[in-house]
Amino acid sequence: MTPRHPGKPPRRVMHLAAHFPGVNNTTVWDDPRSGSQIDFASFTHLARVAERGLFDFFFLAEGLRLREHKGRVHDLDVVGRPESLTVLAALAAVTERLGLAATVSATFNEPYELARRLASLDHLSGGRAAWNVVTSSDAFTGENFRRGGYLEHAERYARAAEFVATARELWDSWTPEGTPRPFAHHGRHFSVSGEFDVPRPPQGHPVVIQAGDSGEGREFAAAAADVVFSRHGTLEEGRAFYADVKRRLAAYGRAPADLKIMPGVTHVLGDTAAEAQERAAGIRRRQVSPQTALLILEQVWGRDLSSYDPDGPLPRIDPDPGAEVSHGRVRHHDRLAVAARWRALSEAKGLSIRQTVIETTGRQSFVGTPRQVADEMARFVAEEAADGFILVPQLTPGGLDEFVDRVVPLLQERGVFRTEYAGPTLRDHLGLARPVAKGRPA
Repeated sequence: MTPRHPGKPPRRVMHLAAHFPGVNNTTVWDDPRSGSQIDFASFTHLARVAERGLFDFFFLAEGLRLREHKGRVHDLDVVGRPESLTVLAALAAVTERLGLAATVSATFNEPYELARRLASLDHLSGGRAAWNVVTSSDAFTGENFRRGGYLEHAERYARAAEFVATARELWDSWTPEGTPRPFAHHGRHFSVSGEFDVPRPPQGHPVVIQAGDSGEGREFAAAAADVVFSRHGTLEEGRAFYADVKRRLAAYGRAPADLKIMPGVTHVLGDTAAEAQERAAGIRRRQVSPQTALLILEQVWGRDLSSYDPDGPLPRIDPDPGAEVSHGRVRHHDRLAVAARWRALSEAKGLSIRQTVIETTGRQSFVGTPRQVADEMARFVAEEAADGFILVPQLTPGGLDEFVDRVVPLLQERGVFRTEYAGPTLRDHLGLARPVAKGRPA
C-alpha cells in the first residue's frame, strides 16, 4: 500500500529485481569472491537473497549461441550455462514468492511449445513466471536452427508481436470451469490449431518483459509488455524514455500503471562517499581490461585494432560501417555517429582508448553510502525516471548480499519499498491486474 501523508502527494513505491549476470564485462572475474556462473548453488544463493530482500523477480538472461570476435569465441561469455526455464523450474522449489523471469527468443521458438513451457512454470511456481521476449534476425545465431537466419530485421518485432498474441490466445483457451476449448490461429507468421493441454496459468498470463529501445521496440512494449527492461542511465534520459513509453500506452487502451519501467543498474557501496567512489573506479578498471577495451573498440570500428595501444588515443581512421568482426552481438547501427561521440568525449577530457571505453560503456551505477544510494534510487522513482530497477551485480553469487542487508532497510524506512509481499504471484508484486480471458472475468 502506498503511504499517504496529509498535504503531500502519495509516495511512489519502487520495484526491484535481481539479474543473474552472465555475458559482457559486468562481472569482476578476478575477485576472490567470484564463484561459478553455472552451478545450481550460485542460482540458489542469488535467488534466496533476492527473496529475502522482497524483490519482485529473479531475471535470467540467455543466448542461443556463443558469440565470436574475429573468429574466436568471445572470452567474456559464460560457457555451459544451463537452459533458463529449466533453471527457473528448479528455483521454484527452493523459493516461495520470488518471480522467475526467463529470457526466451520469439525468433527461434514456436508459440505452442513455449506457451506450454511458460504455463507449466507458472503452475509449478504458484503464479510466479515471467517471459523476457527477445528477438533476433542474425544468420549467425540462426545457424544453430533448421530455418537459419532467414528473418528480415524489419520483421522481428512483427513476429514477436504475433508470437505474444498467439501465446495469450493459447493461455486463454481454457474455460473458467477448467476445460480446454479448441483454438485456431492463422496469421502472417504462425498457423496453429488444436487444444492447449495445460490449464490456464494461475496468473492468467505469465508476466511479459521486453527490452527493445528502438521506436519499434517502444511501440511493442506499449502494446504488449508488462515490464520494460531499459538501459537509460541518467535521470534526464530516464525521464525522457519513461514519458515517451508511458505516453504510447493510451493508444492501446492501457493506463500508465499497466507497464513498469525498470532500468538495469549496478551499485557500489562504501562506508563513506569517497570510499564508494574509489571502489567503483577500481571495479570499472577491472571490468575493462586493456584487452577488453580494444575488443569493444573493434566492435564499434568494425576493424582489427590489435596494433593500437589501449592507453593511447582513439584511432584517427573512421569505422567501416559494413564490416563485421563480431558475431552474435547487438550491432551498432550508426558506427560513425558513435565514433564521433567517443572522439569528442576523448578530446574534451583527454581520455585514452581504455578510459573512453570505461566512461562510455558503464551501466548506470548508484555509488555512495547505503543512505546516499537509497536516496538517489528513491529520487529516480519519485521523479518518474523509473518504476524500479533491475540490479545487475558485479559478483556471482554474492553480489546482492550487501545491498539487501544495508540498502533495502533504508528504502523501507522511507516508505518507498515493501516490508512484505502483497500476495503470492508476480502480478501481485508488480501491482498488475490478472488478465481477462476471452472478454470474461478470469
